[in-house]
Amino acid sequence: MARAREAIAESLSELQSEFHENQQKGLLTLVSITKVSPQNRNLLAQADGAISTLLNLSMSAYSTNTQLLALSILFNLSLNPNLKQSLADMDKIVFLNSVILSYTSAEPSRLAASLLCSLAMLDKNKAKFGVAGTVEALIKAISRPRGPASHHFLSTLSELVQFHGNCTVAVHARAVPVLIKLVENSDCGDLAGTSLSILCLLARFEEGLTALKESDRIVPFMIEILKGKCMLSKEGAADILLRLFDESEECIRDAVRLPEFSSVVADLSVRGLVRAREKASLLMKKLMEANLDIVYGDTGNTTATYLQW
Repeated sequence: MARAREAIAESLSELQSEFHENQQKGLLTLVSITKVSPQNRNLLAQADGAISTLLNLSMSAYSTNTQLLALSILFNLSLNPNLKQSLADMDKIVFLNSVILSYTSAEPSRLAASLLCSLAMLDKNKAKFGVAGTVEALIKAISRPRGPASHHFLSTLSELVQFHGNCTVAVHARAVPVLIKLVENSDCGDLAGTSLSILCLLARFEEGLTALKESDRIVPFMIEILKGKCMLSKEGAADILLRLFDESEECIRDAVRLPEFSSVVADLSVRGLVRAREKASLLMKKLMEANLDIVYGDTGNTTATYLQW
């Protein structure tokens, strides 16, 4: 421990140097000693002025490398559960929001999002981010063309919307159409799957479910996803359909009007992973419980489905 204290003190002294090389040396040392040791993280956090110095360096306008190293150290510190609350003050959050929205470089945005996600894992912190504008900043960042930090933005938003208040903020910031558009335009299964999982979280509450129901052709769109290859996306789409079916008979009607619906769900119930199969079985059960009397009739070249309740 004595050696760690000495290394931290020496590194903090180098951070005060006017010479860029000395600052870089100090930062690299702090990155190294805080990467795996919770004890060293606590020692650094307890050092007088350490956090404020790191925050100032993370705002560096003249050196991207300095900014990245400082953010990396702050992220390492945030891995300690006992440090998450003290690190999540309003000034730091507002600054991290600005980094997320910066166009200068993707790497600082990625690190800032990772730091926010780590801090948001403490439930006591979640409400702060809603007040500080983090939810709106993430949605704005997600609405941009996809970049290297997109998945980190989604992961952070997913963590934040586990808190009801942040769900409300997200819906008001038009998260639902933004996420649906991302799913539509994404050729990356991870991004689409994470987006759908966030939509599922939003759908737990009335405002999120209402926004989904009001989305154009939401049921056919979810069924198209069920026909795709990404199992994470299929699971998310099935979960959303379950929530829609619970709240809206019209959504059930929309599903049954689609000739392929039953076969798609049946295929998922057989070929999907365990959770996807369970959700597919629940979808079929919902239809059976709806007591639908389906009559198929020909109208010219079109097969129409008439539903009698």
